[in-house]
Amino acid sequence: MTISASKPAQQERQPRVPRVSVVVPTLNEAKNLQHVLAKLPDDIHELIVVDGHSVDDTVAVARQLRPDAVIVEQTRKGKGNALACGFAVATGDIIVTLDADGSADPSEIPRFIEALTAGADFAKGSRFLAGGGSSDITRIRALGNRALCLFVNMLYGTRYSDLCYGYNAFWHRALPVVSRSPIISPSPNGAPWGDGFEIETLINIRVARAGLKVTEVASFEHPRMHGVSNLNAITDGWRVLRTIFAERAYVRSQRSPVRPDPDLEQMGSVVVIRQPR
Repeated sequence: MTISASKPAQQERQPRVPRVSVVVPTLNEAKNLQHVLAKLPDDIHELIVVDGHSVDDTVAVARQLRPDAVIVEQTRKGKGNALACGFAVATGDIIVTLDADGSADPSEIPRFIEALTAGADFAKGSRFLAGGGSSDITRIRALGNRALCLFVNMLYGTRYSDLCYGYNAFWHRALPVVSRSPIISPSPNGAPWGDGFEIETLINIRVARAGLKVTEVASFEHPRMHGVSNLNAITDGWRVLRTIFAERAYVRSQRSPVRPDPDLEQMGSVVVIRQPR
C-alpha cells in the first residue's frame, strides 16, 4: 500500500542486487537472539547488533551465533539512540530495523526489500493492513496507536495505518532524513526526544515532511519470547504525543534544512566492539 508521494522519489540508479544491512538494537536479549538471528535471510550484506550496555551475555551470544556481525556499543540510552548508532556504521544499500525480542519476524524482510526495489524510498511495517496483525498488542496500546496515527495523518496529510511500529526499511540515501539529531531535551537531565521508543513516530513524521515515497508493508507482531519489555503504554504514549508537538515546534523555530545525527557525522563517537583476536 503506497501512502505518500508528495515529491518525486530521488532519481538514482538502484543496484541490481541491493546489499542489505540489518540493524538490531539489544538490551539483555541473550535468550532471544538465538531465535531471531537464525531466521535472518542468508543473503544479507551485514548484521549490526547495537548493544545498550547489557548485563547478560547478549554480546557473547551474538558473536557466537554470527561471528561476522558488527557489534556496536550505543552512545546514550534508548532505542532511538541505538538505531542512530547502528545507522552510523551501516554500509548496505538498504537498511532494515529489526527488534531483538522475537516480536518481528525476520523472514518478512524480503517483503520490505521488494517494496523498496519497486520504487519506494521507505518501507513501513504495519500491523493493521490485510495480512498483518499482532498477538502482542494490548487494547490500550492499539487505541493509543490509532489515536496518535489519526493525529499525525491530520497534521501531515499522510495515510499511515500504523504509527508506533519499529519494523521498517529504507534506502541508505534516506539517512539524512531518518537520522536527524534528536529534538530538544524535555528537561536539563532528560533524554532528548527521539532517543526512546518514540523514534518510530519521529521517523514517520520526518519521512512525511521530506516527501519521501512510503509503502506500507503488512507485518505480523509476535509476543516477546523471553524477558520483559521496557515499553510502558502510558508513559511512552505520552512521550510520543509530546514528541509530535516538540518536533512541530522545533521545525517552526528552526526553518532549517534537515541535519543528520552527530553520531553519523562523527564516526568516532560510535564504538564498534571488535572480535577479540
